[in-house]
Amino acid sequence: MAEAATLTMRGIAKAFGATPVLHDVDLEVRAGEFLTLVGPSGCGKSTLLRILAGLEAADAGTVSIGGRDVTGVRAADRDLAMVFQSYALYPHLSVAANMATPLVQRELSAFGRLPVVGPLISRGARKRIAARVEEAAEILEIHTLLERKPGQLSGGQRQRVALGRAMVREPVAFLMDEPLSNLDAALRVHMRAELAALHRRLQRSFVYVTHDQAEALTLSDRMAVMRGGRILQLGAPDEVYNDPATLEVALFIGSPRINTLPGETDGAGRVSRMGVPLPLRAVDGRAGPATVAMRPEHLAVRSFPSPDGLTGRLTYAENLGADVYLHLAVGDGAHVVIARAEPQVAARLSSGDDVHVEQVRGQALVFDARGDRMALAEEAAAVEAVA
Repeated sequence: MAEAATLTMRGIAKAFGATPVLHDVDLEVRAGEFLTLVGPSGCGKSTLLRILAGLEAADAGTVSIGGRDVTGVRAADRDLAMVFQSYALYPHLSVAANMATPLVQRELSAFGRLPVVGPLISRGARKRIAARVEEAAEILEIHTLLERKPGQLSGGQRQRVALGRAMVREPVAFLMDEPLSNLDAALRVHMRAELAALHRRLQRSFVYVTHDQAEALTLSDRMAVMRGGRILQLGAPDEVYNDPATLEVALFIGSPRINTLPGETDGAGRVSRMGVPLPLRAVDGRAGPATVAMRPEHLAVRSFPSPDGLTGRLTYAENLGADVYLHLAVGDGAHVVIARAEPQVAARLSSGDDVHVEQVRGQALVFDARGDRMALAEEAAAVEAVA
């Protein structure tokens, strides 16, 4: 089996007619890592994956695999395996035959693939192919389904067959284009765990495309957040979630969505939110309009209002069992803030109640008018540094 390889794309640009889709994208997938391309529909993530696979030609830029330039190499010769959103299984073939198809095409001659004579003149090769199909089926726990047809399988079983068909090729990397989007919610959660375990077992590079941030956060070693044909931020899931580089990234990653309220910084860098001064200072001292962002889990419910806290009218309590998300109308109802609360705290509240929340220290996110993240210091610390 070939070893995992580094996948590198440099200066990738692509347009369909007059519509640009990718803008000078640079991306390196480390050998053996699970990297996810995540973003809204139309951001260019699937096009980038198809260019890596060789299914689309870039207008500019290069693609290399394991240090070898494959920009002009056809898809079949890149030693990559693609798993699509649609399972693309042959309905008239058994599971075993579907999984064996890429090996039959690659390792048997035209005579060896003939229906009657082929099995006689390619007996040894067919045994080797059958052994690899059996091995992949055991790993994916579908060995009891090998004689069934795709129409006799559930959605999750069909997806495993599609994965098995990719596995038998023993590629240097797996490319997956939203492979779980056709499954129901419970099965998606189950298959996420299966994919993570499969990646650990195979130790191959995985490049995974999804619009589902939960998949990106739970599966990835690193994730690339894309929008408008560009990579906005590339990093580990915790880094992207806790330290977003731009307001666009902060708004896209996180569920429920991050709270945002209008703010401002003065000439000394002091931050205010809706006219209320906060104990924060922008390190570079920029003055102007800003956006103050707060994750729901970084807002704590208090019994009494605090000087730099928020008070809102409870409009809706979203009960998710272990957590309850309180939807609060603040600023005369012009803005909605969502705060996470423990069930026993939420049980004491009713719709229409005033709820006081306070932002947890050290969890402030402030973005300037362009949407770029501002470096902050707590005001007391900033004063000490000046002194």
